[in-house]
Amino acid sequence: MSVTRLAAFEPLGTAERAVLASLGDGTFVRLGDGEIPEGPDDARTVRAAFLRVLLLGGEDVPFVHEKGVRLAGAFVEGTLDLEGCRIARSLGLFDCRLERTLVLRAAVIDALHLDGSALPGLLAERIEARGDVSLGSTAVDGAVRLGNGRIGGSLVVDAAVLDSGLDVALDASGVETRGGFFLRGARVRGGISLANATVGSDLEAIGLEITRADAVAFDASGITVAGNLALRRASVEGEAILDGAHIGGDLDLSGAHLSAPGGAAFGLARATVDGAFILRESATVNGLLQLNGTTVGLLVDAPASWPGPGDLSLNGFLYGGFLASPVDAATRLRWLALQDPTRSGDGFWPQPYETLAGVLARMGHHEDASAVLFEKERLQRRARRARASPLLRTALTVRDAVLLVTVGFGLRPHLAVIWLAALWFVGALLMAAAENRDAIRPNVALVLRSPEWLQCGRSVGETVHLVSLGDTREGLAAPDQSQLACWRALPEAGSFPKFNAWMFAGDAMLPALQTGQRDYWSADTRQPFGVLVKSIIHLITVAGWALSLLAVAAFSGLVRSR
Repeated sequence: MSVTRLAAFEPLGTAERAVLASLGDGTFVRLGDGEIPEGPDDARTVRAAFLRVLLLGGEDVPFVHEKGVRLAGAFVEGTLDLEGCRIARSLGLFDCRLERTLVLRAAVIDALHLDGSALPGLLAERIEARGDVSLGSTAVDGAVRLGNGRIGGSLVVDAAVLDSGLDVALDASGVETRGGFFLRGARVRGGISLANATVGSDLEAIGLEITRADAVAFDASGITVAGNLALRRASVEGEAILDGAHIGGDLDLSGAHLSAPGGAAFGLARATVDGAFILRESATVNGLLQLNGTTVGLLVDAPASWPGPGDLSLNGFLYGGFLASPVDAATRLRWLALQDPTRSGDGFWPQPYETLAGVLARMGHHEDASAVLFEKERLQRRARRARASPLLRTALTVRDAVLLVTVGFGLRPHLAVIWLAALWFVGALLMAAAENRDAIRPNVALVLRSPEWLQCGRSVGETVHLVSLGDTREGLAAPDQSQLACWRALPEAGSFPKFNAWMFAGDAMLPALQTGQRDYWSADTRQPFGVLVKSIIHLITVAGWALSLLAVAAFSGLVRSR
């Protein structure tokens, strides 16, 4: 049965009389030298049950000042159990030593200050504090339980030393604070759980040290932070998980050291960061950096802070741009190459490349964006070939090789133009050589049956029978003169279109040009060189059509991977 009268504690010790004397005027009671006592003594010992009566009131309890009960340097003997209590004032135990775990489950209190104190644990699940809950510089050799608490001010754990071995040292899951949450310089042996917590301002864990190897050391999955979340220069040995978090400001990991080899050194999957995600200033990530499905406003990073090969996961990662970060394609492609989709059973993730290219393009780096898309096409096609059957793989290899050389997978259509220009040049040289060797002839039947063309096929002194005229005439060709040269020298050839090797090659390569050269001229297949020229021209025609279609498909994006 709980004691409710001060008379039950008579005779009071020296320390208890000092506390009782200060209740009405709000004096801060300093016992001894005000430092943490090593053990109990009359000048410092205050019974926990005595404090409970003062806080809750009783028939013979004097008025407690609005500042509450505040004392320093006390040794609190016994268990201070305030579970479910409604405490109208604040409790401040500064630089005190509590013999046993402090119990405040489901308690309602004005404010709680345990700064500089040492205690074996704090059980305060579902606590409701109208002001701050402060454990600054507190040493807790056990667990601190604040799960689902409601704090009207800030939750302060700055410079605290918490040690629970391999268990969760600080459980603030589901806690709600109207103010900030501060873990600056805290040293924790064990885990911290802030899962599904709601922080009304900033969450600052600058210089925080957590040691819980081979387990989740920092669990802030589902947390909502209205302001910034700062883990600058923090050291986390064990997994840090912030999956599903929503951060209204920046997420700053500058100078942080995160280590969970073989695990998730920093998991931020499906999270939203309205501000910037900052990873620089010699920050290190030894383990997986998981950003799948995460959206951040800006990305601020440095290559030296990226995780090792295979330890970056960016599938579904969205960001609006880079700030104070490298934006050249070569550096950013090295960044994407740190991914290993096979860890998730996938062959390739195209989305990170598409997103990077889009960001670079919006920032005005169009050439770098094009280089990123080219690399995405190369890797995606390689992954597709790896999944195919041997026969299909061969066909895909040939197709991809052709697309690579001719149009750069649809991203470099100018290559097709270069190939067309090269074909045109080769065709023109070939036709010029044929002309020099008189290995061309008119391609008009009327000319080929004309008396002049037939007479030029015979030398002077020889005769030729002209079937169309029923007559025999003398040849017109001079000694060693070719039939073509003879015919060109005649007045009748003056009105015939002149041969042009460049126009003929263009007409052969792209028949749609319709220059007319192929209508009037052709390779002379009566000569071996003419046969060769005609065969090559056919190949040029096929290649020209194919390159033209590929160029059109490339410009329209039809040959890119879908």
